[in-house]
Amino acid sequence: MNTAAAIERWFASEGREVLPFQRTAWRASLAGRSGLIHAPTGSGKTLAAWLGPVQALTAAHPDGLPPGLRVLWITPLRALAADTQRNLQAALRGLGLDWRVELRSGDTAQTVRARQWRSPPMALVTTPESLSVMLATRGAAERFASVHTVIVDEWHELIGGKRGVQLELCLARLRAQAAGLRCWGLSATLGNLEQARDVLLGPGVDGELIEGQVPRPVVIDALLPDDPARFPWAGHLGDAQLAPVIEALEGARATLMFTNTRSQAELWHAAIVAARPDWADCVALHHGSLDRALRESIEARLQAGELRCVVCTSSLDLGVDFHPVEQVLQVGSPKGVARLLQRAGRSGHRPGGVSRVLCVPTHAFELVEIAAARRAAAAGNIEARRPLTLSLDVLIQHVVTLATGDGFVPDVLFDEVRRTHAFASLERTQWQWIMDFVMHGGAALKAYPQFHKVRMGDDGVARVEDTRIARFHRMGIGTIASDPMMQVRWLRGGRLGTIEESFISRLSPGDRFLFTGRIVELARVRDMVAYVRAARGRTRIVPRWQGGRMPLSTALGDSVLALLGDVAAGRAHEPELAVLAPMLDLQVRWSRLPATGELLLESIETREGHHLFIYPFAGRLVHEGLATLLAWRLMQNAPATFTLSVNDYGFELLSPTPIRLPDRLEGLLDADTLLADLLACINASEIARRQFRDIARISGLVFQGYPGAQKTTRQIQASSGLMFDVLVRYDGDNLLLEQARREVLESQLEYQRLATTLARMRDAKLCHMQPARLTPLAFPLWAERLQSQVMSSEDWRTRVLRMAERLEREADAIARDAGTARKAAHA
Repeated sequence: MNTAAAIERWFASEGREVLPFQRTAWRASLAGRSGLIHAPTGSGKTLAAWLGPVQALTAAHPDGLPPGLRVLWITPLRALAADTQRNLQAALRGLGLDWRVELRSGDTAQTVRARQWRSPPMALVTTPESLSVMLATRGAAERFASVHTVIVDEWHELIGGKRGVQLELCLARLRAQAAGLRCWGLSATLGNLEQARDVLLGPGVDGELIEGQVPRPVVIDALLPDDPARFPWAGHLGDAQLAPVIEALEGARATLMFTNTRSQAELWHAAIVAARPDWADCVALHHGSLDRALRESIEARLQAGELRCVVCTSSLDLGVDFHPVEQVLQVGSPKGVARLLQRAGRSGHRPGGVSRVLCVPTHAFELVEIAAARRAAAAGNIEARRPLTLSLDVLIQHVVTLATGDGFVPDVLFDEVRRTHAFASLERTQWQWIMDFVMHGGAALKAYPQFHKVRMGDDGVARVEDTRIARFHRMGIGTIASDPMMQVRWLRGGRLGTIEESFISRLSPGDRFLFTGRIVELARVRDMVAYVRAARGRTRIVPRWQGGRMPLSTALGDSVLALLGDVAAGRAHEPELAVLAPMLDLQVRWSRLPATGELLLESIETREGHHLFIYPFAGRLVHEGLATLLAWRLMQNAPATFTLSVNDYGFELLSPTPIRLPDRLEGLLDADTLLADLLACINASEIARRQFRDIARISGLVFQGYPGAQKTTRQIQASSGLMFDVLVRYDGDNLLLEQARREVLESQLEYQRLATTLARMRDAKLCHMQPARLTPLAFPLWAERLQSQVMSSEDWRTRVLRMAERLEREADAIARDAGTARKAAHA
């Protein structure tokens, strides 16, 4: 069979054109190469990866493909698996090949899994977790020996987390089992492409980096407020823009409306339906806490063109191609350039299409972020996703996984895992500690048989022999960290979705809240299930899910700072800045605008006390660490009391007494003692104790519970906390304790970014201003702190609105003066 000619005919029959980057990928696959394909979403990279091994296999087996699994397609989302399987199978049908493509995930029935194991399909679409489960099965080496190619879809979604580490280890095992294995990754919107390729292929492996033919045009617009002087300054969800949003929805056949949090999605969905009741059946809600069946029905209706708008979160950042989608709305700042481009790519989802995104600012300063994101995207300044190293909890889980399957020889496995980027620097002493941990439980747990999981056989192969341990381990495979959720069900039957236990624990029977786009009333809670009934009326109570606030990325923060510097120098002409001119002029009149290479400080005295505002523009998480660090260092010089507030632009220190800064700030901004000072000024031990919960679960120290009978958050935290205390007391050198402390610094405090920011602050030109009142940059920080204090919402809103009105009057005056000047110049 001439597969190349069949591909040309099939493309022509589908009205498609074979793109040069696809031909390049096919040639590389035929030559036995591996690599990374980088192209925008919807530009044809799936077929670029898929038809390479198809051509290679037909060429190698002209008389027919022998039985056996040939291609593994790894996807990060189960929601992608079914659509991917259909697309791959459709391509085979178009080429006249009767090869089977099947999928396997946690939802696949046991009978189907057993059949796939006995009679493997030609290609299997699966997830990293399901691949690990298969490696934990006896006979895995024989089943995977025939694999020709592994294709990792959406590699950029995996590389920066522990799921990426898990997959690196699985790929190393597959390379050891399948001679000549090819590996291809697919990625869109990533700033460190070469590193992403190298991590996928392993250290020292030379691979291809294939770029899509032409970057798809991306149009980034902002929904500008009609009256910027009356536009919210801080603390709002952006519903002041409701009327123009509805107008934008009316102009498109189908729209994806992205919000940054699930709570925000619930509120926007409710607001749209309330404003347009006639749209109740064609405006849907989609986020990760909704029941999977409900999400799938919404996706199907969107694909069929039945929905005008889907209000969603990152749950639809990835997924199937929704061809009816004509526009994308982004509510609020995207907080990152790559995230905005990824979401924009959900429109114009076809080769040659144009991606368009309309950004809906929720307060005034987000207009600056939108303009800065457009600049950064045009310049190609996209965030990198840094791979993890030495995640020993993942390695421990992987070791037990292989021991549960065919077993392993310790020295051989040591060499194998060192052929991954994640563990290239693993030392022999660390490996010996891991072996002792999985075989004997380590120094503190050696007296407990349940932690003696792996035993060395007389043949030199390490295996899990206890069937109970093997069963528990298979149920716990995976690295996705999340708080155990409570199911939400109708009182009379039917599942709505899941909500974090901490939210439900604050409610009483009879309390109403907004969920799945409707108002429900809590009836009772029993066995980790919240039973609700339908309710009427209105409510603003919305579940709050952990991790809702995303920090400003480094790339976007740098772009914002550069843009503000250009505004001060008169070099910025973005339409968003023209709208913000009165506010920015007010900042200049009362203080100044920060710029690249400068550090702006504002000292302000109010009836609350003495405020010090500092603006590094490094993101919320970094500012939390910086605020705590600087307050602690100031208190070492003189007794003081500080109240802290942070946002993405800067932080505030509030003291009842004047804040006396040293004449030179080098000591205050010293990076040499950063680690020691951070550990001294935060409760690092308690934070590490909480971080240890996920490490304990992944490494198998704590059992999560049987499916359908999850432990509560409190139970898991108590179990892992007890384990943490035992290890600290009796096994202080335990490497998992060290990992917990390291993860606190990197994930909770962004230590490396904090150190870089501190060094940049030290080297910057200091601009210390002393305005007489709160400036536009200081106002959001003031409002943030006020909202977090213990007072009624009426008190908070009254004070914020009063201060906002004062700023608006000043901005109005500036706008009037500017208008008068323009008229005089025109005359």
